[in-house]
Amino acid sequence: MIKETLKVIKIGGKLIEDETKLQAFLLDFIALQGPKILVHGGGNMATEIAAKLGFETKMIDGRRITDENSLKVIVMTYAGWINKTIVGKLQALNCNAIGLCGADGRSIISKKRKVAEIDFGFVGDIETINTSFINSLLKAGMVPVFSAISCTSEGELLNTNGDSVAAEIAMSMSELYEPQLFYLFGKNGVLADVTNEESVIEHIDRNKYGELLKDKVITEGMLPKLQNCFEALEKGVSKICLGNERLLSKTSLHTEIVK
Repeated sequence: MIKETLKVIKIGGKLIEDETKLQAFLLDFIALQGPKILVHGGGNMATEIAAKLGFETKMIDGRRITDENSLKVIVMTYAGWINKTIVGKLQALNCNAIGLCGADGRSIISKKRKVAEIDFGFVGDIETINTSFINSLLKAGMVPVFSAISCTSEGELLNTNGDSVAAEIAMSMSELYEPQLFYLFGKNGVLADVTNEESVIEHIDRNKYGELLKDKVITEGMLPKLQNCFEALEKGVSKICLGNERLLSKTSLHTEIVK
């Protein structure tokens, strides 16, 4: 049986904060035919709000250290203001969106990351995705909009990498669909030279990825993003692309991750 294509799109904080770019993206998003899921972060806004409250933000290898105060800010920012703002904008465009975090419908169950060399604090590593619940929303004609918050089986909310949320949803939904995964952020794709927006690396396989790591072209937030991409390719995701807010319109340069 031929599976229906499901598009899972993750957008980053810089895009969310730019009204013009966000609106352009949302118009491209609603034009997509077939079932689709939107996942968003919001780390930049959370960092800004935390600073105003006098809380320091710590990052290691592109991942946020989440203490108790940071978690409160993240939940309020991601699952509150950002999520509902995006849902409101989609509803204004006649897209029947529903805003969610991992606790809703037990959709994203995680475990708190164990302390090893680094204590990441209240950070979740995803264990299960409730595919039947998500599919019921899709079948009802809704568009799920997930914030990057997961939940333990005991009900504890945890900060969870948004790229991982998108990848895990896409991989899990491969049981029912043929998922495609898109990462939209502030660049045209993965750049060979971060000072040159036109230096997009159009295709990256594992060998090329190793070269880029060795040459330190890929650092910080791009590290977990690409790690998620290669895992997703091995676990049922048929296509993965990275680029700017116009990626869905196919009018821009972008990077495709290939086996």
